Amino acid sequence: MGIIQIVVVIAILLLLVKPVGTYLYHVFSNEPNRLDRIFGGFERGIYKVSGLKNREGMSWKTYALSFLSTNIVLVVFGYLVLRLQGGLPVNPNGITELEQTLTFNTVISFMTNTNLQHYSGETGLSYFSQMTVITMMMFTSAASGFSVAAAFVRGITGKNSLGNFFEDFVKAIIRVFLPLALLVTMALVALHVPQTLKPTLEVTTLEGAAQQIAIGPVASLESIKHLGTNGGGFFGANSAHPFENPSPLTNVIEILSMWMLPASLPYMYGLFAKNKRQGWGIFAAMMTLFVLLLSLNYAAEIKGNPAMADLGIETSQGSMEGKEVRFGVAQSALFTAVTTAATTGSVNNMHDTQTPLGSITPLALMMLNNVFGGKGVGLINMLMYAVLAVFLCGLMVGRTPEFLGRKIEAREMKLIAVAILIHPLIILAPTAASFLTDLGQGAISNSGYHGLTQVLYEYTSSAANNGSGFEGLADNSTFWNVMTGIVMLLGRYISIIAMLAVAGSLIRKQPVPETIGTFRTDNGLFTGILIGTVLIIGALTFLPVVVLGPIAEHLTLR
Repeated sequence: MGIIQIVVVIAILLLLVKPVGTYLYHVFSNEPNRLDRIFGGFERGIYKVSGLKNREGMSWKTYALSFLSTNIVLVVFGYLVLRLQGGLPVNPNGITELEQTLTFNTVISFMTNTNLQHYSGETGLSYFSQMTVITMMMFTSAASGFSVAAAFVRGITGKNSLGNFFEDFVKAIIRVFLPLALLVTMALVALHVPQTLKPTLEVTTLEGAAQQIAIGPVASLESIKHLGTNGGGFFGANSAHPFENPSPLTNVIEILSMWMLPASLPYMYGLFAKNKRQGWGIFAAMMTLFVLLLSLNYAAEIKGNPAMADLGIETSQGSMEGKEVRFGVAQSALFTAVTTAATTGSVNNMHDTQTPLGSITPLALMMLNNVFGGKGVGLINMLMYAVLAVFLCGLMVGRTPEFLGRKIEAREMKLIAVAILIHPLIILAPTAASFLTDLGQGAISNSGYHGLTQVLYEYTSSAANNGSGFEGLADNSTFWNVMTGIVMLLGRYISIIAMLAVAGSLIRKQPVPETIGTFRTDNGLFTGILIGTVLIIGALTFLPVVVLGPIAEHLTLR
């Protein structure tokens, strides 16, 4: 039954890819379509108020500067609100301001679409902060990523320009996230997810004790949390909390919400390239990697903990430690794989309690940093590996590599090398540095191999802008708030700027006519080469540390 549940959800996703990808193409193609009649009036009003009457195409530098400046303004606004929340309205529970380094970590986390939380939402933030900072940044960070992805796709497919960031930003919010968030919010409210501004409830238990039950505007945050692949929870327990995720049905809705848009972007790319096979090839590579790692997690968790089996304890239900009974192993494993493959970061089970082999799946999906990915970034990363694969194949046969009719030369490869190498650097270097200081080691709650995995997971989640936590690390300290904040910044912006520069370089090149010797990138052979490229680079950079952590822990349990 567990496998059937997983297959059904994947089948539903496959049915959604084409219509959603087509819709996204119409949103970002900048060609007149029926959507203009529905949303055009709202957008023109926004353009008029903001002074964007002339929305000309931008160079890659102007696009990147617009992206960065918008994010900086939102970070400043968010920082001020969180520091002053104690005196701001809509704070019925009287919650005071966040500490300075925690505020820094929080605003960076949500603006980079990471949503790593070193605080507990129901006790750390007021309703005003949850709505005006957290929910707002969930919309804007996702829209920023979508905009960059649209610009990158226009660049490599040879459109006239990368587009206008502010126009893409507004369209992403008005035409994609707001309508979908409204629909998902209504569905979650109908399925008993709270949506209220009432203060914390005081109830009396059957034993006569007083108990505080936190509530709030949960459903609205929950919808954009998953649609925007944000992942930050209203409650500290995230989607394992029954108010955020009360039933198996809401669990499936949340899985599809965070998976649907990233999985549809390759199809949108195929429409831009005027070659749907290109899009399906990228999607096939993503899905193959996903299924392989999902299978590892499910097999490890359903088998259970070997140390428990040695004690003669029944493990027919698999390893249920840290999992909700209402979901079981199958929906927990699927949620774990989707939330890390789509760099969402929400969790419906505690990854710290997974079996050692099972914990390899979320780690590997974040380390590869391109399996579906967050809002737009996953597609960009996979296309980056596609360009690298073409370049390597060109070297092997002695031809100048070409991708979508444009020559791949030294400038593009240097930028891609920067984007590829920064990811392992900002994971492995801080991990090593944290073991050299008492400030880093003092947060570790487990000794030995599991303690190494805790630290490695924290930085991998930060660098991949995922935000899920291993939850065994005492990370709300000045050291961890600052270190992970810096890693999140580097992980988000260096690769995006580098890939925008690649798009700006390719769009200026004259297309090369296709010949009999042109290496095809829209067939099964190239999909296999692409998967191999991703796995080889991932293994070369991360396999040693994975062996020192989860694999070594598994061998000791045996």
